[in-house]
Amino acid sequence: MSTTPLTDHYTFEIGPGVTRESVTYNNRYGISLSADLYLPPGFDRSTRHPAVVVGPPYGGVKEQAAGVHANQIAGRGFVAVAFDPSYNGFSSGDPRHVSSPDLFSEDFSAGVDFLGTRPFVDRDRIGAIGVCGSGGFALAAAQVDRRIKAVTTVSMYDISRIARNGFADALSDPERAGMLDAIGVQRWADFESGQPRLSDRGAPESVDENTNPIAREFYEYYSTPRGHHPNSITAFTLSSTPSFINFAQLDHIETISPRPILFVFGADAHSRYFSEDAYAAAAEPKERYVVPGAGHVDLYDRTDLIPVDRIAAFFNEHLA
Repeated sequence: MSTTPLTDHYTFEIGPGVTRESVTYNNRYGISLSADLYLPPGFDRSTRHPAVVVGPPYGGVKEQAAGVHANQIAGRGFVAVAFDPSYNGFSSGDPRHVSSPDLFSEDFSAGVDFLGTRPFVDRDRIGAIGVCGSGGFALAAAQVDRRIKAVTTVSMYDISRIARNGFADALSDPERAGMLDAIGVQRWADFESGQPRLSDRGAPESVDENTNPIAREFYEYYSTPRGHHPNSITAFTLSSTPSFINFAQLDHIETISPRPILFVFGADAHSRYFSEDAYAAAAEPKERYVVPGAGHVDLYDRTDLIPVDRIAAFFNEHLA
């Protein structure tokens, strides 16, 4: 683990009394993860504290929504670490912007490795928060990493389900086959060029009256001063997609029990069905928290809507 100066652009103000330290640590693949460690006000390093690993939305980085949530939960007394996923942000790994369900789930376990070896963290009291796509990755990690004692998902996306079935499960078998054929051809081109092709941006850089409402919502966060960060290009290598089709992230969600899961989502979120279906598949103890008047992206950074006190109460109870 090393400490480096904080020189990055953040999309939010740090909370009163909260301190932030830039850290790096390796996951089991040898990828160096760039992360921020958030410490509560009046922090006492001589005692052991509960801690939470916080993952960003799919396509996001630690200076955005993950940092917002880490900052907020640290303000409620928890040690928190927010990280850039492997191959993305300031984390290492080439080629850039690779995505993988296994890697991104491993990044949560690497956060547990890091936190559980800090002298001021109680390694038996570590939880996880996953925002958007990281909600699915946090659950996938918890299926096999029993050191994660409690999980909160916020505006969860199941990226594997989208890859296999499309949004709202609208992708047909012939469409999926055609997509995989095209990716197969693209792999030859990537091999010859030495530079893998990237997907289209998930968040468009401009919108008009014909822009899809979901794309517009992501534009309003990622492509405006509200949430823009140069490391968050909301695009990944096209050759990453088949790994998500092969890897069903939540097939064993019931095995997280008896460790608890809190699903937080907006009443008006286009992604609500992911949380509802995961909640139905999970075993007890589990809880749904529906935020009235909130959409999907609202719970990235709208601290007036994010139920931080409820999330903190959940961890206070289950990391006791």
